[in-house]
Amino acid sequence: MLVLQPARKRRQPSEGRIGLAIAGGGPIGGMYELGALRALDVAIEGLDLTKLEVYVGVSSGAFLAAGLANRLDTAEMCRIFITGDSDQVKFRPEMFLRPAFLEYARRAAAIPRLAFDWWKDVLTDPTGSHLSELVSRFGGAIPTGLFDNRGIERFLRDVFTIRGRSNDFRELAAKLYVVAVDLDSGEAVRFGSPGWDDVSISRAVQASSALPGLYSPVDIRGHHFVDGALRRTMHASVVLDHGIDLMLGINPFVPFNACRGGRPPEGMDKLAQGGLPVVLSQTFRTILQSRMQVGLAKYAQQYPDTDQVVFEPNEDDGEMFFTNVFSYSSRQRVCEHAFHSTLADLRRRREQLAPVLARHGLRLRPEVLDDLSLSIMDGLGIAPRTTDTTARLRVALDDVEDLVKARRPNRRRAVARRR
Repeated sequence: MLVLQPARKRRQPSEGRIGLAIAGGGPIGGMYELGALRALDVAIEGLDLTKLEVYVGVSSGAFLAAGLANRLDTAEMCRIFITGDSDQVKFRPEMFLRPAFLEYARRAAAIPRLAFDWWKDVLTDPTGSHLSELVSRFGGAIPTGLFDNRGIERFLRDVFTIRGRSNDFRELAAKLYVVAVDLDSGEAVRFGSPGWDDVSISRAVQASSALPGLYSPVDIRGHHFVDGALRRTMHASVVLDHGIDLMLGINPFVPFNACRGGRPPEGMDKLAQGGLPVVLSQTFRTILQSRMQVGLAKYAQQYPDTDQVVFEPNEDDGEMFFTNVFSYSSRQRVCEHAFHSTLADLRRRREQLAPVLARHGLRLRPEVLDDLSLSIMDGLGIAPRTTDTTARLRVALDDVEDLVKARRPNRRRAVARRR
């Protein structure tokens, strides 16, 4: 589903400043977002997702935002996460699902002390309600996360320290923000903003993707951080605050609507028949989308001169709703599904979308939109092998080219004033 909010007060002419906001959604949500980004990449002429003005990413969306800000394009990310053809890094899903043995051991070590204190209280005050306190007493022995998320940080550190990339927010050509929530205060922190921009990008993404219960909170400067989606779904205001002309957003989680053509799996007439996991999934998605809709309505008033376009699954999309959010084996299927769904959205809304994009120097490619046989695998191929030296040289040449392009309009305006 494409949500289009054209600017109510159009700034003329547009300076072509584009921002990207990517919400969280777990591993499968991230693969949906990658498929959607790849569709935008091939379908919109003039759009370079690696050279935008500002990026913000939350949880799994932080992976993609950080990659794009580091000039890791969608084709290379598909090679890394989908086909495995990348010559740069090797993605192994098991690195994200390693049990947190150190956390288990640390919590288990506290059990004897907790048991001793509890028995001492029982013996000294037999009439007390100590049985009712059993759960709260031993709650501190329960691990804060099932899996060890340090592998996430190591993987990203490897990605962002080769081929001319950087693991330092301050060295990027564009502004990048990664949002996490401080567990002790409940406040959102924007890594990449002043005061937090010295934290490595890989560490910030690790913190932003620390889903409570799945991964342990990440300790940074004595603060414990968890998933940034706890505060807001997409944190689009971070991008909009930069005075951009066009905001692109991607949200992979929407509630399922079986009353509007959505088909549950065979043997399930009502969502409640899917048990607690399905009920919780529907509840969680409803809360996330409701918050985002409220936010977008507010943003339309607060940022009236910014065009806003958000992509998300259709409400009858059973493929996304019923796929296990942690099923790494489904990543290619989900990525392909998102690719086609996004192209279909662009195709259906091309009449309304085309003039909005044209204001920012962008154009929909009809040859892409009308090719129903197109696959996300088309055009990927195998990237040409490069060394770190040649990769850094290419980045430097791109920077020079961008600088020249930026100076040309200023020079033309100066000449016009002299005339």
